[in-house]
Amino acid sequence: MSEAVTRTAPPGPGLLASLDPLLRDWLPRQRWFAGKGRPVTGLSLVTATELLPAKGPLGLYHLLARAHQPPVPGGTEGVPGDCYQLLIGVREALPPRLAPALIGHLTEGPLAGRTVYEALYDPQPAEVLLEALRSRARVGGLRFERDTGQEIRTGLVPRMMTAEQSNSSVVYGDTFILKLLRRVVPGVNPDLELPLALAREGCARVPAPTAWMRAELSGESYVLGVLQPFVQGASDGWELALRELAKGQDFAAEARALGRATAEVHTALARALPVVTLGHARVGPLVEAMTERLEAAVRAVPLLRPHAPGLRTAFEALADLSAEGHTWTAQRIHGDLHLGQCLRSPDGRWSLIDFEGEPSKPLAERRLPQPPARDIAGMLRSFDYAAHSVPRVPGTTGASPATGWADACRAAYCTGYAEVTGLDPRTDPVLLRAFETDKAVYEVVYEARHRPDWLPVPLAAVRRLAASP
Repeated sequence: MSEAVTRTAPPGPGLLASLDPLLRDWLPRQRWFAGKGRPVTGLSLVTATELLPAKGPLGLYHLLARAHQPPVPGGTEGVPGDCYQLLIGVREALPPRLAPALIGHLTEGPLAGRTVYEALYDPQPAEVLLEALRSRARVGGLRFERDTGQEIRTGLVPRMMTAEQSNSSVVYGDTFILKLLRRVVPGVNPDLELPLALAREGCARVPAPTAWMRAELSGESYVLGVLQPFVQGASDGWELALRELAKGQDFAAEARALGRATAEVHTALARALPVVTLGHARVGPLVEAMTERLEAAVRAVPLLRPHAPGLRTAFEALADLSAEGHTWTAQRIHGDLHLGQCLRSPDGRWSLIDFEGEPSKPLAERRLPQPPARDIAGMLRSFDYAAHSVPRVPGTTGASPATGWADACRAAYCTGYAEVTGLDPRTDPVLLRAFETDKAVYEVVYEARHRPDWLPVPLAAVRRLAASP
């Protein structure tokens, strides 16, 4: 391994202070920045590691930094800011190809007179990361680890993907994809934990991790990134569904195959990790949390108020069933399943990706066993979203012509799931309706805040679910 990668000289003092004004402006403009709508009032350094010396023509720093912001309304004062993983490249001047990566020009501090930029756009820093993973390097508190049974070839040309939102990914020669987590927290991250568990079970529906990055800081471990095989020529499930819709093509066969893939992942996770039984004592807090989210949503989006009594019955029915002695199985699940988390390879095989769960939720909550119906409800809502993405013909009224498409996909998906597990999710309508209602309520709040034009999509589901028996 190259000397530049193995050296551990700490960055000089004042590095973050000189970067601070540039990062305060740059961070909120990044797609993966979680604190949208609130200014960055300050930055504090968690750790900084020099991966390439800044004295040369190209420097590379790995930073973990907290972005401090005013608390959200109703939030808790004094909560530490979100911790972000940053890869900062340093050059005298940027070539035109790296113009989109510009962070800014430094006028003071140890790098005064140099230009800093998002290093993942640059092939050379990206190659440094892959080489560190291949050679299992240790650089300061950074740990680069790998499955030694998988080969990582040299000479793979990197390119940054631009479609991600909550994280960043680099593809190496159509062989591997490195997903770098942007907002990081200490603890066991399901985005590494679950694919490793599935690999041990021989589940081919999820690409097995090849290598991963961690940081060991003050006795705590942070997962920073995961390298997995790249599914070459794969179609994103969301984009594939929209293409088929635009052509007026049936998607039921794909939905059925996707149901089978989901079921295979669920059954493998149930074999690999503990399964628990949810009785009345555990269902009670689950229902309370769903009800509280509904009440908060009604306060945030008054359009929900007329439907709130009907929506509340979905949660009450689940509580009543548990009070009668009904129990459910809970296990580790995907946690944020939708069409965009699924890939279809050119040979027609579906894979599930991105097991991070909902990034906005605490890590401990994302790692709790949950009924598989939560994943299923997420996918059913995704079919509904896809159907409503088809533009309505001007002048028409009533239901979208794609509504039947969504219904067919939802039914086919449940059928495929049942073919593997022997249990059709529709045979437990109370549980499924509760999770689908909870998801639709979340969607209403999200769309009202971020995409008001999309608000009619979850509101249509809310009307349906509120009227369900």
